[in-house]
Order: sequence, then C-alpha cells, then structure tokens
Amino acid sequence: MNKSVQPNDLSAVIEADRAHLWHHLLQHKTLETKDPKIIVEGKGMRVWDQTGKEHLDAVSGGVWTVNVGYGRERIANAVRDQLIKMNYFAQSAGSIPGSQFAEMLLAKMPGMSRVYYVNSGSEANEKAFKMVRQIAHKRYGGKKHKILYRERDYHGSTIACISAGGQPERNMQYGPYTPGFVEVPHCMEYRAQWECENYGERAADAIEEVILREGPDTVGAICLEPVTAGGGVITPPEGYWQRVQEICAKYDILLHIDEVVCGMGRTGTWFGYQQYGIKPDFVTMAKGVASGYAAIACLVTTEKVFDLFKTDMEDPMDYFRDISTFGGCTAGPAAAIENMKILEEENLLENTNAMGARFMANLGALMEKHKVIGDVRGKGLFCGAELVADRATKEPAHEKMVQAVVADCMAQGVIIGATNRSFTGFNNTLCFSPALIATADDIDQITDAVDGALTRVFG
Repeated sequence: MNKSVQPNDLSAVIEADRAHLWHHLLQHKTLETKDPKIIVEGKGMRVWDQTGKEHLDAVSGGVWTVNVGYGRERIANAVRDQLIKMNYFAQSAGSIPGSQFAEMLLAKMPGMSRVYYVNSGSEANEKAFKMVRQIAHKRYGGKKHKILYRERDYHGSTIACISAGGQPERNMQYGPYTPGFVEVPHCMEYRAQWECENYGERAADAIEEVILREGPDTVGAICLEPVTAGGGVITPPEGYWQRVQEICAKYDILLHIDEVVCGMGRTGTWFGYQQYGIKPDFVTMAKGVASGYAAIACLVTTEKVFDLFKTDMEDPMDYFRDISTFGGCTAGPAAAIENMKILEEENLLENTNAMGARFMANLGALMEKHKVIGDVRGKGLFCGAELVADRATKEPAHEKMVQAVVADCMAQGVIIGATNRSFTGFNNTLCFSPALIATADDIDQITDAVDGALTRVFG
C-alpha cells in the first residue's frame, strides 16, 4: 500500500459524498447499502481508494483521459506557476501558454492552422456545429445546414451533441432533439449490415446514400470518430476512410473528426485520423490534451474555414460570435504544454504502438481460450473485446454478465471498462485504454485479470 494514503481519516469524506454528491453514470440507489468509492491518490498506472486498496487503472481515469499517468509533478508545477502569474482572461485576448501550446499542437497537425480553446469535448463539438451552421447562412442561404453523424459514435452530452450521437440509450428521455442532425450507418464489419467484398467501401457508400436522400445541397458537414470509442471500440475497415474523404469532396461537405478519445497518442499517432490519411476541416479534442491535470479542449480548423469568418469587416454578423468562458483559463494550455513534452521526451507514441501490439496479442490468446469472446479490436492502447453468448450467431452476452467481468477485475485490483448505456442489447464490449506509459508487465496483469474474470463469470 502507498504509505501516504490514510484511509482511517476519510469517514467524514465518505459521508459527505453520500449525502451531497451526484456522481456521473451511477445509480445512486446502490449507495444506500454500500460506500461510494473515493479515489484518494494516483501514481503512474495505479490508484488507491479510501480503504487503501491499490488498483491498476486500465481505463486512464475511467474515461480514457490520463494519457501520461498519475503524479506528474512537472505538470502540476507548471500549472501552479502559471496561475500565480496570470490565471485567466477571456479569449478575446491571448495568453502566453495559449499561444505556445497552439504552436506546438499545430506542428503535429499538418494542414490545420487555428485553435479555438474551450473546456470540454462536448463544447468543442458544439462550436464546430455552430461554425457549420453559420457557414450555411453566410454562403448557402441557410440551406446547407444538416450535419451527419454515425450510428454508435458519441460526441458529447449536451442536447445538440446527443442529437449528433449514435447511441440510443444515452439519448433516451432527453428529446426533443436539435433538428438538422441525420444518422448514417456504422462501419463495424463484425456486425456487418451488408454481405459484400470491400466492406469498408460499402459502409462509406452508405453515407453517400444518405446524402443523396437528404439532398447534397442541404448537408454541410459530417462528424465522425476515427475509431469509435464508447460504441464498441470500432476500428474502420480497409478502404473506409479514403472513400469517406472522396464523398466529402464530391459534395462539398466539411469533415469534422472527433478526436476527444483518440487524440494525443492514444492510437499510436498524435491523432487517430493520421492513421488513415484523412484531411479534416475540423478536429476536436479534449481528454488526453492535458491528461486530466487541467480542463482543456480544442477545436482546430484549417485556414480555409477560418477565412470564412473574416470576409467583411463592415458586417457585424460576419465573425464567429461565440465565447467559451473557461476557454480563457491558462491552466489548461500550461498543463497541455508539459503533457506534450512528456509524450515526446518519453517516446510514448512508440511505447503505445509496442504495448498496443502486446495487448492485442494477449486478447487474441484470450479469444482462443474463451469462446465468450467473439471479436477483439483495437488501435494502439485503445482496445476492445466483444463478448457473445454464441459465436456462431454473434448473440451478445448479457449486459449483467459483462458487468460481472468488470466487477471481478475490480475485485482483483484492476479497473477495466465496458460499453455503458450505448446500444440496447449491445452493451457487451470490454474496453481498455491504459495510460501510454504502460509496461509489458502492466499489460499482462490487465489481461491476466480478464482471463480469471471470464473463467469465473462464464466458466
């Protein structure tokens, strides 16, 4: 046990939590009979709870965020020093760390040129949606305003973002939704919607079919994750992204890539879209940008998009009339600068590729051993294992059984994830996104825990 953790002093904290906090993604009825979990300390790949129990974190803070691991003093010190000097001013003015990080970031994103700071992934996506709508009014009389999104993708928790979200269970009971968002089919070949060769191209062609149905002159943008995250860790089939890019060019549709999960090295390149040769118009990012050491998110655009908002100085409606209050916080870019330096100095992209290959090999071995694993998917340290009741029919494993695997791993001191309130009947994929500092021993400990859990839960 980490000696700095003092679990005996936390009874008052636990009771204050139980009495006053409204947790995320939690049915609070359970806390009437058990204590809430308090995470007290983190170091490297591991965290300790209020009982002093150590856990290996295989989901980077629960939601794929802490890319460089816990306890990075240099990030904390950079934030402290910056806050003392200048903590905040609205983004109508600039800041030293804001300018410095933008320059560092864009050096990793050839073809992109402008950074708009906000405080969450949801907000970053909202800003892109607003830009698309304003461009529609500025250039197309408001007609080219529709935004396409993909089944199973997730883009945030605001009403507009869930309107652009392809996870029905997350969206239920929150309608009516924002109009003008149109769904296209998912691209997961394991759950194939067509029998054909070149599945990736066929899945992309389905997007064109939706565009033609809606009318190309009404579709302004399409918003997609490079690798679908919470919808099942779905890596795109061969040929998919090349065809998507061709379709966007053909119909003058802006391409918005949501990198909130995949960004900052998670897939083994700086951004997931760079795995597939994509040339986006918008890129949004959040989680790994500062590894959770400060709240920061970014909307990055091309100069072509930027120029659309400065065409007429005499028109008071010409510019992007938007503000994000906490986009003016300097802690975010200060933390992001150190976060990026760590990724570079410690060669964490290379480590991500090496450890990702080991993770996928381990999952492949588990699939040979456990017939309940129907498919394994992943890119870098972003991996999933879909559990099924029957491999032949691909009938999904029952959600309670999947959650029992997660709970068993937690009891072993390993925190893993699973698709949660995503697709009715298909919350059946185990999700893994350990910090990019993971070692071979860490990877083996995670998959060993899953091995034991699958044996105990499924036999």
